Amino acid sequence: MRLGIISDTHNILREEVAEYLKTCDLILHAGDLCKLEILNQLKGIGTVYAVRGNNDKGEWAMKIPKQMIIELKGYKIGMAHEKKDLTQIRGI
Repeated sequence: MRLGIISDTHNILREEVAEYLKTCDLILHAGDLCKLEILNQLKGIGTVYAVRGNNDKGEWAMKIPKQMIIELKGYKIGMAHEKKDLTQIRGI
């Protein structure tokens, strides 16, 4: 399984990054998408797990969790944008 791990795109999904992510089975975005269009672009590439960053604002962003645990092939991955949110994750 190939994971694409990214964060802090801040309104821009560069073409070379998008091309690389097309080779991945899953995309993990650790926050600061900054606009819904970036999340939608990523979803157009493949399966995305995303957490909300401190610059993700608005109604669309409130639907994104601040932290999550993903289980892949028996491994648990904790994901958060800010360290303080990562320390709140239990079960990893």
